[in-house]
Amino acid sequence: MSDNPDRNSVGPAKVDGSTGPNGDVGPASGYRGARPIVDESQSKQPESNSESAPSKPTSAPIASWRNTFRSLSNRNFRFMWFGMLGVMAGMQMQMLARSYLVYEITGSASLLGVVAAANALPMLALSLFGGAFADRFDRRRIIQTGQAIFATLALAVGVAIYTGQITWVHLMIAAAVQGVAFAFMMPARQAIVPHLVESDKLTNAMALNSAAMSAMTLAAPAFAGLLYAYAGPDNVYFVISALGYGAVIITSKVPRTGDSSSRQRNSMMKDVRAGLSYVRGSPLILALMALGVAAAVLAMPFRMLMPLFIVDVYKMGPEQMGLLVSSMGAASLSGALFVASLSNWRRGLLLIIGSYLSGIGLLLVATIPFYMAAIFFMIPLGLGDSGFRTLNQSLVVENTEDQFRGRVMGVFMMTRGLMPLGVLPTSIVADFLGVQFAIGLLAVLLLLFTTTIMVTQKRVREIA
Repeated sequence: MSDNPDRNSVGPAKVDGSTGPNGDVGPASGYRGARPIVDESQSKQPESNSESAPSKPTSAPIASWRNTFRSLSNRNFRFMWFGMLGVMAGMQMQMLARSYLVYEITGSASLLGVVAAANALPMLALSLFGGAFADRFDRRRIIQTGQAIFATLALAVGVAIYTGQITWVHLMIAAAVQGVAFAFMMPARQAIVPHLVESDKLTNAMALNSAAMSAMTLAAPAFAGLLYAYAGPDNVYFVISALGYGAVIITSKVPRTGDSSSRQRNSMMKDVRAGLSYVRGSPLILALMALGVAAAVLAMPFRMLMPLFIVDVYKMGPEQMGLLVSSMGAASLSGALFVASLSNWRRGLLLIIGSYLSGIGLLLVATIPFYMAAIFFMIPLGLGDSGFRTLNQSLVVENTEDQFRGRVMGVFMMTRGLMPLGVLPTSIVADFLGVQFAIGLLAVLLLLFTTTIMVTQKRVREIA
């Protein structure tokens, strides 16, 4: 814990229902949890004054499926959630269409890795600044801008495919521009959630976000695979564009969260340095982010290299790839809904178990080259990915003060930008030694790293 008194001071939450001249609602400063924008009919929950040290786990879990969707009772979170649903559907459709189209055009695993890197590297380079923007400006407006750029890029790619002008270079450029937009949108999207729900519903809200992503992983790739096969990739991108523009409209119903204009403004670089200092002074957040880096570098590359398994190992087409991704989505959805229904019970241990499941699933896929078996192997892979992602994000947000939350989530989103450190080398290894060997190596490394965290990080294991 830092010796800086400003960082550690925790003041009472102001819940007075006051708004700014534009109807925006800003967080009360000086305490960890933001004041949520709630309906007046909803009861107000007291803010926690606990320090960042994890609480001890309770004696038993309290899970109730009746509480699974409780955060959606909040009107403002419900609009944000449905807007996010459209973007997630588009992202999942695009992940299949872009990766399959690149491999269809080039036949090169290395160029597939280059396109993936073009999308992820801007997040690595710019997420810190995106987080600083999220702490300075209206987070809803930042999210809408990112959604609009996403939709416009998809429309442009669709037109290029329709006119026969598309090349893998076009796809790489579109991926890079989208990465820039997401570097600003994603920290704002994560940081806005505590403004929309009560503090005791934060993990539930994060789990429902993960459930939405998992549901789209289940449905969208299967739809995209069929649409790609029977209507062509241009129509896939036109649907993606429509989903993005729809998300802009729905998100406009969310109230503004305000900005920091009432606080003294520092330079952007000074704000970024302050965010990095905050992370360095928080051992728990550092450990959680280390797990996130391991997942990005060692687990996520499989998603980007899945076309190699479909084409080179299983000798099948886009429809079968859509079914495989959907199998993973079904398991991910189940895991996210379980976390949403669970009370705050041994979340640190469940986080580690999720990482183990991902490693085991990858190892099974790499060593047993049968398509029907791979469908079943998506179960531990999906459960582990969903449970890990949900808990990792919610625990980072929960243990961060609101005035630093955008910048901390900017650092957190950099883990997605680190994905090229796994995808590009793995794709090169796949070209020379085969994709099974490459993914098997990542699986072993992930299992070893998770074991290291399990043994050495008691603070993580004991998070309630």
